[in-house]
Amino acid sequence: KDHDELAPLPERLKLCEDITPDPRMKITAVEANLPTRYTADTLSHIVQRNPDVKFVWLMGADNLGQFHQWERWHDIANLIPFAVIDRPGSTMALHHAPAAVSLAHRRIDEDDASMLATQKPPAWTFLHGPRSSLSSTAIRAARVKESRE
Repeated sequence: KDHDELAPLPERLKLCEDITPDPRMKITAVEANLPTRYTADTLSHIVQRNPDVKFVWLMGADNLGQFHQWERWHDIANLIPFAVIDRPGSTMALHHAPAAVSLAHRRIDEDDASMLATQKPPAWTFLHGPRSSLSSTAIRAARVKESRE
């Protein structure tokens, strides 16, 4: 992966740890050392090597609107349950995003989100709540700008 893309990784991990006090969630950067290019390959690798772990993949709602354009997005949806985390300005993606529309029949109610890890994929939920404007893309862009100055 591109060096600039990995530069903010420690900061991103720290931010995730700070907002994730649940001991059932383990924050890692395992993907930084994998020879994978696409999310579908990374998730497949992780799931295959941890067959006894019940994973839930987290995606920001800002990505839901373009998820249908991702490489093998159907494979991702069929591999692992996922939760879409509401982001400022992205709530409408829940109703209009092509992937959300396509998978609407497999969406579980937010009140049942605690059961998501046990659901057979495709299974997903949309989580409303306190919104964060933190963006990994913005963090990377700021880091690149900072390194050029």
